[in-house]
Amino acid sequence: MQRDKFFKEIDNLTHPNERLIKTHCSYCGMQCGMNLRVNTITNKIIGVEPRYDWPVTVGKMCPKGVTAYQQTNHKDRLLKPLIRDDASLKGTKEGFREASWEEAYDLIAAKFKELQEQYGKDSLSVFSGVSMTNEKCYLTGKFARVALGTRYIDYNGRFCMSSAAGGFLRSFGVDRGSTLPWTDIHETDCLFIAGSNTAECHPTSMFRVWAVQERGGYLIVADPRETPIARRADIHLDLKPGTDLALANGILNLLIQNGYADEEFVRQHTNGFEETKELVKEFTPEYTSELTGVAIEKIVRAAEIYGKAPNAIVMFARGVEQQHKGVDNVSAYVNLALVTGKIGRTKAGVATFTGQGNGQGGREHGQKADLLPGYRKITNPKHVQEVCDVWGITPEEMPGPGVSAYEMFELMEKKTIRGLYLLCSNPAVSAPNLNFVRQAMKNLDFMVCADFYLSESAEFADVVLPSVTWSEDEGTVTNLEGRIIKINQAQEPIGESKPDWKIQVELAERLGRGKYFSHLHTAKDVADEFRLATKGGYADYYGATWDKIDKQDGVFWPCKDEKDAGTPHMFLDKKFYHEDGRAKICALPYRPPAEEPDEQYPLRLTTGRVVYHYLSGNQTRRIPFLKDMCPEPFVEVHPETALKYDINHEENVRLFTRRGEGIYRVKITEAIRQDTVFVPYHFGHEQSINLLTIAALDPMSRMPEFKACAAQIEKLEQKKVQ
Repeated sequence: MQRDKFFKEIDNLTHPNERLIKTHCSYCGMQCGMNLRVNTITNKIIGVEPRYDWPVTVGKMCPKGVTAYQQTNHKDRLLKPLIRDDASLKGTKEGFREASWEEAYDLIAAKFKELQEQYGKDSLSVFSGVSMTNEKCYLTGKFARVALGTRYIDYNGRFCMSSAAGGFLRSFGVDRGSTLPWTDIHETDCLFIAGSNTAECHPTSMFRVWAVQERGGYLIVADPRETPIARRADIHLDLKPGTDLALANGILNLLIQNGYADEEFVRQHTNGFEETKELVKEFTPEYTSELTGVAIEKIVRAAEIYGKAPNAIVMFARGVEQQHKGVDNVSAYVNLALVTGKIGRTKAGVATFTGQGNGQGGREHGQKADLLPGYRKITNPKHVQEVCDVWGITPEEMPGPGVSAYEMFELMEKKTIRGLYLLCSNPAVSAPNLNFVRQAMKNLDFMVCADFYLSESAEFADVVLPSVTWSEDEGTVTNLEGRIIKINQAQEPIGESKPDWKIQVELAERLGRGKYFSHLHTAKDVADEFRLATKGGYADYYGATWDKIDKQDGVFWPCKDEKDAGTPHMFLDKKFYHEDGRAKICALPYRPPAEEPDEQYPLRLTTGRVVYHYLSGNQTRRIPFLKDMCPEPFVEVHPETALKYDINHEENVRLFTRRGEGIYRVKITEAIRQDTVFVPYHFGHEQSINLLTIAALDPMSRMPEFKACAAQIEKLEQKKVQ
């Protein structure tokens, strides 16, 4: 009690002419608690303080969070709409002029109507992101289907969280990124973390990770690189990129063979065990080692540690998910928990490290090509009717399912899609096979981009609309636990910038569909409709009122009514969301990466993040401290590989694949496999590593294979000194 009182007093401290606004960070799914410091004379944000009362991170913040407030009043902010008068300059920062909102809206409405009259409703598309509030994500889905009437909407979570969603849906019948609250993590006995550079990507989780070991528990890490968390692991499974499925199958086989299966749990609460048991027999330690490159003794020891642990949590991130078999990878790791019965109770379960701030909520409420609010399926007539009742349209007016994000670019290239409304995303950096994607955007007849900076993607637009940062609006987001939390406005929008929800309401009016949006005057109005639209869905937010969120420090969905406190732990009743109430243990044959190394391209290229940057870097590359700490991309190369190619530390080299190439500075390190090179993906234009990555798509999630492709490295010719 004394400790709580101390931290409460800290959080209430203010300086003269300052007020503190309680909110959360704008970046990753941790959504760390913070207070924004606002000058009461200028009403501008001037700083940040950590929130010690936030139970998830308890005062912890990373370098991005500490500097996040600097986005809002940055000199690069877009303050007025921009219109491009010279289409020949698409793909550059040139050719724009400032315009009024009236002129911008008139042009957008005229062009959108013209394209749809000539080529049909589906000639337009919407590509959005999940660094927005739930309310904005929800309204974007409604805008696409009701205001534009198009089937073509998808989002950047397709490049981030879609495989986790697919794996959880298949295994559990529902997709919530964590089956337990983050406050359970430090109390478990074993953490099995696969494909997550946690110390850099979710550093404010690390105090809980270290606490497991300090209590005598174990840490197992599967990663091709010896990341900071891998260095501290009891077992580092240093697998080849793209071989997670073989590793998970091999460990599952050992768990079964060595008697660690919970036969009663399996018999009463799951399907598919016998088929899976038979399939994984092939994955002996020797065969698994051959496929993955991991030493046999490590595989055996990892299975023993996880199997013996009274409680254990399997956790994973993009390293597992960003593969053309990402859904299989997720279900394979979930199998470990299901077969051993380490799920549906406290201190045990599975969880994914969410990359984007609202990566969970943003995929639940209508931005995906085949989903409607509340995780309803657009192919289910009952689900469609429930949403139509809220929106005031008929089921016949509801467009059918569209296609995934990358497939939308393929349709742009074919001229099936001729117009694009892009918001809260930067696919000119974050999509795979960028030479193709950038050309597809250039191929559009008309493109609108809403952003608060002129991103690399905005450079392809005909109209750019200035939107607001997270601190200039309010609403809810859902963190990586499935906890719905509140973002509070700290500052009025600067210049003529507007929230995305307001832009959509005003555009709908111009498009003649205003009657479906005209009642939405505030973010709270959108929130009330959003909650109603989720009612009865799997992701039911109806009971998560803003007052309840404030009172409880967040509300875990599902939360069905006013009396419901929410659901921190999933499946405590051992009832899963499939029709028969059982979870599915999945038999998953191994598939190698879509593109294996060969004589011409002998290396494995993998990509990822660094602690100083977020996603495409559109925000963080503008923050002085973050840019100074990591000003450019680099390529990690093992010393033996560097010796083979006669390249030196800090030397620039040419890295290339069958799709593209780039010049990168070498970082020689033993923390990577000899057959693998690594490049962070936060950089734009010709520095983007996604010029090289492959667009092989997962058959279920349509996730591209960012984490594995064949590459070659080449020493650049040195200029001779005259």
